[in-house]
This record gives sequence, C-alpha cells and structure tokens, in this order.
Amino acid sequence: MSTHRDPPPPLIILTLALLNGYSSFAAPSDVSGTNHTATLPLRPHRRMYEMLALSTNDDYDLNWDTTPPPPTPSRGTNPQSCDYNPCRELQTPCAQLAASSGCLCPGVSGPHVAPEPPDLKRLSMEGPGVVVQWCAPSSVVTHYEVVVGTLEPLVFGEDKRSGVVGKVGQGVEVCVVAVNDAGVSERQRRSCTMYQPPGDSSLALKAGLIGGALGLLLLLSLAVLLWRHRTQRKADARITQATEETL
Repeated sequence: MSTHRDPPPPLIILTLALLNGYSSFAAPSDVSGTNHTATLPLRPHRRMYEMLALSTNDDYDLNWDTTPPPPTPSRGTNPQSCDYNPCRELQTPCAQLAASSGCLCPGVSGPHVAPEPPDLKRLSMEGPGVVVQWCAPSSVVTHYEVVVGTLEPLVFGEDKRSGVVGKVGQGVEVCVVAVNDAGVSERQRRSCTMYQPPGDSSLALKAGLIGGALGLLLLLSLAVLLWRHRTQRKADARITQATEETL
C-alpha cells in the first residue's frame, strides 16, 4: 500500500532551492596589497526544478515536449471558382458548393444587409402570359418578387430565375426585387423595364419597310421625269437647228 507524501511548504522549498541550487565561492586576489573577494556567476541547479515540481505534482516530467507542431497545409494550388452562374435556374447555392468542394464564391453581402438589385434580362411572350427572366445579385436572397405596375407582387423562390406573370399591358412597368431578412432591394434601371408587346415592334418594322419603299419609288419617279425632260429639250434643240439650216 502506497503512503501519501505531503508536499513541503513553499517557503522551505524556496530556501532549499537557494541553498542547494546555487553555488558560489570566494577567491582571494591581491591587488595593490589588499585582499578582495571575487564572486563567480551564480548558476541554477537542476535540483531546484525538481523540488519545485514536488510541491505541485510528484509525477511531473522534467523532459519538456519537443515534438514539432504539425506541418501547415500547403497552399501551392489555388482553389478554383465555383461552377455557379447567377442566371442559371434551379442550381445549388454557391455557399453549399463552396462548403462541399472548397471552391471560391464571388463576393456576397451578408444576410444582415439588404440585397443588391437583380438584373432583369428580358420579357418574352410565351403562350398566354409574359415570362420575366432575371439574374441573381451578389447578395443573400430568401426570395424574389416580380411587380407588374400597381398589382400585388408575385413571389418566387430563391433558386428561381424566371417566372410567368400573366398578361401585361403595353407600357406597363415590370420590376424584379430581391428580398432577405434585412430588407428589399431598390428599384433601379437594371431591375425594371417597360413592357412592349412583340406585335407592336413587328408593326413598326412593317411601317418602316413600307415607308422606305414609298420613298424609293418617289425618287425613281423624279429621276424618270428629269430624264424625259432633258431628252425633250435635246430633241427640241435638234429640230430648231435643222429648221434654221433649211432657211
């Protein structure tokens, strides 16, 4: 059965350390007929560390751990950008791609900052309604809202990049806004546009073509009239000259 050993009081340990841990001696020296005592530098003794260790832990290991730290991972290869397209629909969020593969995402503002405006790409007529297409901003987005004129906004998920809004009148403003817990994006020129039906653009094109054809026809008519006028003048001149010669 092991016996318990009480650690010595700190004052006794310090005294023993001073008495046993340092060595000094005096050496006589004759300089100018007088005796001086020269004290050599004091050197700490290993026994001091051992006694101090006994006051706290009998099993203290005097051999310090000299194991080198683990090597730092090499950074020779630069991470690649994530395969993330802000205009692609139904894709994995870039944050999840970065967490799974270690790729780099473009700069994104945090969830406590109102999102930047999305980019409205185009409005197109497909079937009975108008399809709105947009690209995501560099922000945290919880959902999107498409506002048509003064109507109530239509809500679309964070992974959506297009949506059908039904019939839209000519000249009505269509806007896409991004929303998160901090607020709503501002309406700017890049996120809003006026809707122009496809039929109106084709009608304008036809009117332009017809106007151009009429103008060309008018120019040709003027050229023909001018040519006939010059031809008639030359004929009259020849007749007059022949009459004068006969006389």
